[in-house]
Amino acid sequence: MRHPLEQRVVDHLDSLGADFEPIDIDPTFADTAAFCERYGFTLDESANAILIASKRPDGLYGLCLALATTRLDVNHRVRALLGARKLSFASAEVTVTVTGMEIGGVTPFGLVDPPPIYVDAAVLNLDRAIVGGGTRAMKVSLDPEVFGRIEGVEVVEGLAG
Repeated sequence: MRHPLEQRVVDHLDSLGADFEPIDIDPTFADTAAFCERYGFTLDESANAILIASKRPDGLYGLCLALATTRLDVNHRVRALLGARKLSFASAEVTVTVTGMEIGGVTPFGLVDPPPIYVDAAVLNLDRAIVGGGTRAMKVSLDPEVFGRIEGVEVVEGLAG
């Protein structure tokens, strides 16, 4: 039986008709580099979901998904998308509160009250993408075309580089 967070992710993917496979993992290896090394995947096929929080004005959030081999352009691209003057990576506590997911398992799927979601266009160029599964005990391998079918997702060129 799946953890409720994982089940919510699986149910959302099912509702989208996604081509996906859940991967049950040891939570000790949830961080991307450790996961790849332990389970034989590469950073090139992994994407990380990172919550960005505004400082001026306070209280704006954006969930950004980018390849694990890239860095988000927080100071230019993300700031322009959120319309904020100052941004930072959200703290672990804020990330858990806003997404309802565990650190190491954050994903754009299964969010109850999602903030704006931005997906770097480079993720859609992958044959398969590995993303979080809601908890540290699950990752998901999927066809990245599904990101274009999530309501409210904006695919952005140059979100990361």
